[in-house]
Amino acid sequence: MASVQMQAAAGHATEVLALTLYAEAGDRPVRAQEALAALVLNRARAALADDAARLRFAPGLRWLSERRDPAVLPLLLAPVCRAPFQFPCWNPRHARHATLRQPADAARLAACRRIATRAAAGTLADPTGGATHLHTAEELPAWAVGQEAVAEIGGLVFYRLAE
Repeated sequence: MASVQMQAAAGHATEVLALTLYAEAGDRPVRAQEALAALVLNRARAALADDAARLRFAPGLRWLSERRDPAVLPLLLAPVCRAPFQFPCWNPRHARHATLRQPADAARLAACRRIATRAAAGTLADPTGGATHLHTAEELPAWAVGQEAVAEIGGLVFYRLAE
């Protein structure tokens, strides 16, 4: 029974990741979508390894402090995507939130689902070099000033910051 529940939870987490990719990068090249999925995985790995990162990237998962098993990594994808202030599409007041309710482009959503499935399975390469932070190339948020980007892919700029 626990295995069936884990599979269902992993399936839900994969769908949340796919929707995040679609809403945040669905209009960008596939490489950018893959890079965003890698960033989510990097945040999940950080949350699994460190309590401070868990509080930032997967808040509310107190059980994670006791269970540092890499097998739970796919289950962390949804909490990482939905963590407050991480991805605007999960904020009901943000313009991208409507994209989650009614995805308009079935082919792009299908591509995002394939990428999310590869990420959850652990077969997606990380083109970001371990990045945990990003912004679009069109903006420069205050936190990025003076930081060295590790990658720029499809209009997204990636950073690996010391926490």
